[in-house]
Amino acid sequence: MSKSDTSAETTHFGFKNVPVDEKADHVRDVFDSVATRYDLMNDLMSAGMHRIWKRHTIDQAGARPGHIVLDLAGGTGDLALKFARQVGPKGHVVLADINAAMLEQGRRRLVDAGVAGNLTIAQVDAQNLPFDDCTFDRIAIAFGLRNVTDKDAALRSMRRVLKPGGKALILEFSQPVRALKPAYDLYSFKVLPLLGKVVARDENSYQYLAESIRMHPDQATLLGMMERAGFERCRYQNLAGGIVALHIGYRI
Repeated sequence: MSKSDTSAETTHFGFKNVPVDEKADHVRDVFDSVATRYDLMNDLMSAGMHRIWKRHTIDQAGARPGHIVLDLAGGTGDLALKFARQVGPKGHVVLADINAAMLEQGRRRLVDAGVAGNLTIAQVDAQNLPFDDCTFDRIAIAFGLRNVTDKDAALRSMRRVLKPGGKALILEFSQPVRALKPAYDLYSFKVLPLLGKVVARDENSYQYLAESIRMHPDQATLLGMMERAGFERCRYQNLAGGIVALHIGYRI
């Protein structure tokens, strides 16, 4: 059993245990609350580093003209926007998220950027993706997997819709090296909720986000989960001393 489940009936929501069938609603409430200030908070929380981490993920994806790409848990669409420009008019990008409020922010961003013809928006559950087998050349999920109730099911679903030879990329907060942990814990549980209170007027949601990071599988555990889901040639790269990790796997 992975860290995503504490028993057959409950799972974690931050440091709390909640019924499995209620977690998605709790997560939805969090992102409904922070959607309009999500990008601003990301800049503040990471001092802009999240943009570098996402840029690295896009570079590692190696999407080419004509590719079909799924930006899963893509929220406000920053990855989808760049992928759409890479795949060009003969390719296609699906911006997908379970949260309607986040997708609305993404739709506005993409319209403002003039992206339309090669991109669609879909409200989906990562655990049961409503796409045909072998649809996508690339799948990216950035800072979204830790919010999924059944991560194993999501990984299996991602592999199912990936084409043979396709690549999946998971960018997520992870376990930093030991030397960074004291400062990282102080920032996560003192500074981050304060930023949430002052900027987003929502201290509790950002407390949850800090807790959800601690409950997410570490680098080696997530690597094993990907392998059990059927991905091959799996590997990960630590970024920022392991505060963030990029996991990569293929469907062969």
